[in-house]
Amino acid sequence: MKIHKEGNYSFIDEGEGEPLVLLHGLFGALSNWEGVVNKFSVNYRVLIPLLPIYEMPIKQAGLGALTDFVEGFVEMKGLKDMTLIGNSLGGHVALIYTLRHQEQIKRLVLTGSSGLFENTMGGSFPKRGSYEYIQERVAYTFYDPKTATKELVDEVFETTKSIPKCMRIVAIAKSAQRHNMAEEITKIKTPTLLVWGLNDTITPPMVAHEFDKLIPNTTLKFVDKCGHAPMMEKSEEFNTILEEYLENKEALMS
Repeated sequence: MKIHKEGNYSFIDEGEGEPLVLLHGLFGALSNWEGVVNKFSVNYRVLIPLLPIYEMPIKQAGLGALTDFVEGFVEMKGLKDMTLIGNSLGGHVALIYTLRHQEQIKRLVLTGSSGLFENTMGGSFPKRGSYEYIQERVAYTFYDPKTATKELVDEVFETTKSIPKCMRIVAIAKSAQRHNMAEEITKIKTPTLLVWGLNDTITPPMVAHEFDKLIPNTTLKFVDKCGHAPMMEKSEEFNTILEEYLENKEALMS
């Protein structure tokens, strides 16, 4: 996947057609969405901005600034009638963005989203220098620990070796934990798809049920033997669920 640079933004922009905007999580990367890009860029325009989690000024490190960043990106690219898809922290940002700009969002898709409750290592200072600890925590993200490849663990380990990056991770994680959206999300009128791993230990299935209860127009789908990142661990199942939802005109009318 080619990474484009324009102004302050680094992003992926593949395919043509109706825009799908994908938002990654706290330790996420553009590669987390590779299966989605490969599948949907045939018929859709798939865009993934690289969120400035490790670069933003420490005093601004939080959900508000990340949402402002996405606003700037959408404005720069002139996007309208888009489907906004967020995993984990990216889902949280997607919720805030949707509440600010419901007129721009055709559909909202959340998978393993924070915003109500999450059990994550971001809340405590990640142990710097302990490869075993990072390996264990990355594996905890998935149902099948083998999904936590050495490449993935190495990437997170390198990130946590940097004190400034760790400080930003903790600041953003605390911002997410403080910002419970239970009262706000009842105002979301946008059709919303919830795709959840049945074995998600970070945002457990009860969180999906709570989102389903609080957001007025939802479709809830569970993926078995799957943890916190269905688009990575069960890419084909995730893509099938998403494709059916995107093609379902009735979901937009309800």
